[in-house]
This record gives sequence, structure tokens and C-alpha cells, in this order.
Amino acid sequence: MSTPYPFTAIVGQDDLRLGLLLNAVSPAVGGVLVRGEKGTAKSTAVRALAALMPEVAVVAGCRFSCDPGVPDPACPDGPHEAGAGVSRPARTVELPVGASEDRLVGALDIERALSEGVKAFEPGLLADAHRGILYVDEVNLLHDHLVDLLLDAAAMGASYVEREGVSVRHAARFLLVGTMNPEEGELRPQLLDRFGLTVEVAASRETDLRVEVVRRRLAYDDDPAGFAARWADEEAALRERIVAARALLPRVVLGDGVLRQIAATCAAFEVDGMRADIVMARTATALAAWAGRDEVVADDVRQAALLALPHRRRRNPFDAPGLDEDKLDEALQDAADGDGGDDDPDPDGPGGGVPPQGGGPDDGGTDTGGPDDGGSDAPGPEQTGSGDAPAPGGGAGEQQPVRAGEPFRTKMLSVPGLGEGAAGRRSRARTEHGRTTGSRRPEGALTKLHLAATVQAAAPHQRARGRTGRGLVVRRDDLRQATREGREGNLVLFVVDASGSMAARQRMSAVKGAVMSLLLDAYQRRDKVGLVTFRGKDAEVVLPPTSSVDAAAARLETLPTGGRTPLAAGLLKAHDVLRVERLRDPSRRALLVVVTDGRATGGVDPVALAARAGRLHASEGTASVVVDCESGIVRLGLAAQLARDLGGGAVTLDELRADSIAGLVKDITAAGRAA
Repeated sequence: MSTPYPFTAIVGQDDLRLGLLLNAVSPAVGGVLVRGEKGTAKSTAVRALAALMPEVAVVAGCRFSCDPGVPDPACPDGPHEAGAGVSRPARTVELPVGASEDRLVGALDIERALSEGVKAFEPGLLADAHRGILYVDEVNLLHDHLVDLLLDAAAMGASYVEREGVSVRHAARFLLVGTMNPEEGELRPQLLDRFGLTVEVAASRETDLRVEVVRRRLAYDDDPAGFAARWADEEAALRERIVAARALLPRVVLGDGVLRQIAATCAAFEVDGMRADIVMARTATALAAWAGRDEVVADDVRQAALLALPHRRRRNPFDAPGLDEDKLDEALQDAADGDGGDDDPDPDGPGGGVPPQGGGPDDGGTDTGGPDDGGSDAPGPEQTGSGDAPAPGGGAGEQQPVRAGEPFRTKMLSVPGLGEGAAGRRSRARTEHGRTTGSRRPEGALTKLHLAATVQAAAPHQRARGRTGRGLVVRRDDLRQATREGREGNLVLFVVDASGSMAARQRMSAVKGAVMSLLLDAYQRRDKVGLVTFRGKDAEVVLPPTSSVDAAAARLETLPTGGRTPLAAGLLKAHDVLRVERLRDPSRRALLVVVTDGRATGGVDPVALAARAGRLHASEGTASVVVDCESGIVRLGLAAQLARDLGGGAVTLDELRADSIAGLVKDITAAGRAA
């Protein structure tokens, strides 16, 4: 077994270490989500925490880690008699992103269950993590069906495995720790809220700290055991402090005044539900115990808010998590004044031994923009077409980015046919989850039994197999796997016209609002997204395909416009992106969304070149839709012609809205023609 990197040897990362230690003191805090860029010791710190966790007493031989003092009466290995049990180290169980459902919840031997009536159950990772740590690296990339199972287990404290009426239940209470890089996509709100705390980590920009990080890491890599031995005393001292804080925790007093501050703070930041209040109360209590105090003070509340509230303030997927510390101090002070003061009303007072929270008040006070961010009524270069910066290609001048219009709920856009891609919520696909449509012989391990087909396959052979009792004699060849149809996530590649023909301020704002709405829809349907823009002389891949819809939204907001309209270049650049993605992920089907008015300029016969590029996509079967941005009384219909060249459909900006009357009339008319 490899020697883990010592927790006390981690340089800096005070927030990360504090969040993990508070959960070690009080597992009821609810776990921690670690967000940050790659290479910031996220995984190292989580794995190092296991060595600090106190040992747990378990029933000898129980695969489900039952507490010998109060054994689970429904344990599959039970019933157990209450006794002393044995002690073992707390486990840290890692859930791989690509794990199967059976690996997570356990596998039930359906063949023995049908033929012998025996519940032969092989425990999964949830059973291994009971009374320990369940660690999910890259938790934001976890498949939706695994997220659902985690949510169920975290909510009920138990895992249920059911196969065709055969059910197994076991306790599954664990400390959930996840790490993620926000650049690769965000978490579903339901799972995000299940993490008690969140911390943001980043590499230090101080030279001395970076040097020390490298020095310690090289020393560890050269001699892990020797390096760990040099930190043994610090590790032992920290372990003893955790044990002492756990012993003190039940005696910590959470006064009414402090509780009122917690409630007032959560109300001031308009967090959803009551879980934030409960988590803050538990965190503040753990902070007091960690500091060796038997009473919660205002500074504990402030620290708890900085850890428990940022990820609960996301009002939509494009909001960055964070907390305005000035507003936090104001809310705490107002609550303290209204209650007649508190033991330590000064939020900037001494921390009582708590490791300092990184950053300061300026960290949360990000500039939200002002009138100059695109809301000025005064005519400027972007309105007059006389910008100072000439656009590539010699067309209209480059214009400053404008803000996106208000997002709206869009119509469902999907890829026709039946795919086999990653689970999602957009297009029809053969999946492991969904409605049953048929059966087949299993390839490898049986995961979803088709009971009727299995019985039908076994029935003709019962006499030949010497069946005498009530049980059905089932052989491996009789088993049938259920084929199911659900939904898949797609690659939605946006090709956005950023040329001068799209540059009118209100028009581009509406276009960006439409694309932002489609990005929000892609987030909800668990798609990958990419962004190609074209203007001036050429096209550019602004964002390669990624699961981070936030990144796409950020690039869209800063997108400048102006210049000529190289439509063909945009379509060809999209073709290159899709060709590479087919090699990387051949099972994920693509949906090409072209946002343009259909005009093409520059070069010889640009309209014909664009049509030829469109037919190239059509020849490869790429599903596509053109969002027609043409406006005005006189319309050329070029976007509709481009849609025909692409072999897809076209919708106007108005028709894109889910509640659009124009779109409804169009759908009814199309239905009438079909009838």
C-alpha cells in the first residue's frame, strides 16, 4: 500500500484544509465540494484526510460495517448480536467517474434469485463507504444515473438494490467529498446542494510558496515513507486535536442570538430551502469545537457562511458562486443589533484558533458592470459604424461587445433517429435507463433483466432439465437483457455570425440572448457545447467542445462584432471541429446550430461557397438547424435556403421561444399538411 502524502505537509490552501477538518470533527456538516483549477492539491488533500480520521468499531466479518453497539437490523449479513466488535481505520472509497451502477450500489445474482430464491448480493462502493468517506474526483463529470443514486443514498442514509421484485437494503451513511474543475462543467443543483460546504482553491502566485510546494513534493516522490515520517509528529498532534474537538462538540452551545444571525444571513442572501441554515448551524458549532470553545460566537457564524453559502447562491447555471463579504458583514451586524448584541459581534475579531479564510473583503466584491458595459444610450462607434478599430477584411469597424438579452425557455431541438451516446436529456437513444422496448441476449454481465423474455426462454426446457419442484430451472443461456430507450446528451455546436450585418446593438443583444437561452437548455439536457464564430476574413473556434456551458456563456458575452460575413469559413471550421470530435467520441451525435441572417460577403461568389459548405455537412448526415436572425420588412430568405442546403430546419428568433404563438401556428400548419 502506497504511503499517502501527509495532510500537515500541504502548503497553504487554508480553506481546503479547514473544510475537510470540520467534516472530520462533525460528519453531520454534510461533506465538502472542492472547486478549483487542476494541480492545486485537491485530490492529495482528500486522500490525506483518511489518515487523520478516528478508527471506527465494526461488527467482525460484516461486509457493511455495522456498528457493534447498534447493529443494523436489516443488514444483509445480519442479524448481528450487540457486542464489542473490532476497530479498523476509517475508509476512503473512491468512486470512478465511469463506474457502473452495479459497482456503486452492488450486484444481485439474478440467476440464483430466480432458480434458488437466494439473495446473493455483492456489496458495492456505497457499502464500502458506510461510516467513512466517499470521494468522487471530477464529480461534475459523473453520469446522471449515478448522481441520482448518490442523491437517494445521501437523503435516506441507505442504499436500495432492486431487481425484478428482489430487494436488498443496507445502511449507507458517508462523508461525501467531491473535487471538480469548473472549466469542465457545473454540477446539477440537486447534487450541489447535498454538499454541506464548498471551497475554492487556486495555485498561489507567491514565489516562495510555490518553491516550497515543489520542494516538498520532490522530497515526497523521492522517499514517501521517509517524508511521511518527518511529519509524523504533526500528523499525530492534528489527529489528537480532531479527537478532542469531537469530544467537545456535544457540549458546544448554540445560543438564540447566534441562531438568529444564521437565519438572518441565509434570508439576506435569499438561499433556497432550509438546508443552508442547518448546515451553517452545524458548521459554526464544529468551528467552535475546533477552536476549543464551548460556545458559538459571531466569528464562527461568519466563517460558516463563507463555507456554506457560496454554492447555494447560484440562481442560474451562468452565475459564478461567491459571496459578497461586505453584505455578509452587514447582515451579521444587523442581526446582532436587532438582538441586542452577541458575545463577539465583531466579525473581524480573533478567530479563536481557526485557520484563516483565504482572501479578504475585496475577493467577493467583483465589478458587476455599469452603464458603459453596453447599456449607454449615447450613440457610439458600434451604432454609427465608424469604429476606430478596423475589422479584418476591411468591412465595417469592429464594435464593442453588447450584453445578451434576457434568456427564455426554448423549443426542444433534437437529433433525429436513435443514438447510443452518453446519457442525457435531448435525443432518443438506446440507454441503460428508460422504458423497456425489447430484449436481447446479454453481452457480458447481466444488468437489466427482462423477466418475461427470460421465463419464455427457459420454459420449453423445464422437463428436459428435470424440474420437479416449484422453482424454475434457469440456465445462463436463458437470461435476457432488457433493451431500453431513453435520452442521450449531444454535442451542440453553435456557429454564430458576428459580422457587421448582425451588428445593430438591439439585434445582436437579441441574438446573444437566444444563444444564451440555447446554452441554458444545453446545460439542463447535459450536452457538450462548442462555439464557432465568423467575421472579417475568417472563422474562429472560440470554445472547443466542452461540458462547461459556463465557459461558452462567458465567451459569448465578450464576443465583438463587425466586418464582413465569411459564412462558408464558419461552416467549414465547424466541419473540422465535428470531424475531430467524431474520432474522439464516435457515439456522441452532433447538432449543428447556425445563428445567422444567411448573408455572405467576401471573396468570389460567397453565397455559392456557403451553399457548398452546407451540402458538405448534409452529405455526412449532420443534424442541423438554422436560427434565422433576418429582420425588417424586406427579407431575402437566405437563412431558409442555407437550412435546405444543410438538410435541416430553420426557425426564427420568435419561433425559437417555447411559448411562441408564431411557432405554434407553424407547428399546427405543418401537422395539417402531414395529415
